[in-house]
Amino acid sequence: MILSSPSELAGLIDHTLLHPDARVDDISRLCGEALDFKFATVCVNPVYVRQCADHLSNSGIGVCTVVGFPLGAASTAQKVAAVQEGLIDGAVEFDMVMNLGAFKSGDVATAVSDIKAVVAAAESNCVKVIIEACLLNDNEKVSAAKAVVDSGAHFVKTSTGFSTGGATLPDVNLLRKTVGEEFGVKASGGIKEFERAVSFLEAGASRIGASASVAIVTWGHAASEY
Repeated sequence: MILSSPSELAGLIDHTLLHPDARVDDISRLCGEALDFKFATVCVNPVYVRQCADHLSNSGIGVCTVVGFPLGAASTAQKVAAVQEGLIDGAVEFDMVMNLGAFKSGDVATAVSDIKAVVAAAESNCVKVIIEACLLNDNEKVSAAKAVVDSGAHFVKTSTGFSTGGATLPDVNLLRKTVGEEFGVKASGGIKEFERAVSFLEAGASRIGASASVAIVTWGHAASEY
């Protein structure tokens, strides 16, 4: 993917604020930045979905929320309920954490069933599945990515940003090779500069998750946390 300017990148970024101490004013600022720079979505915890949907109404900027975040250890019923509530509040994209415990135990069928239930609850809205690649070996990453494709989701996503590591170029390249050219790959976790964001797109990412989005699209001026 070739970008001629940082502004082109903005439409591929989920502008993210998932810190547990995020305040109402912080969320308002996040939405204001999304309007200013035309990010793809804002990605927030469920409690702030309605605020964001109201703020961004009719702007073309979506509201993304997280499901089973950050551990993936919620029950399928809890994940489905979270998606249903998110839809009511105005979310149009859902970043869910896969059932990592089941997957690591070799029970891929349960992990896939969990994702399928979330996809069904999302009613054709975009579902991105976080595999937490930093906790998997390469064979597991391939298996997890294939499971995500088989589940009917729309993206495989590298990381929550809350575990032992974030996105890496080798992981994104491996995921892209595994899922093919048409399936979504989201890189997130530790991406703070324009050049690094572009390198992930070149490696195969089709969406970037970042809290330093403003710094990225203004050519990486001292990428502070947003």
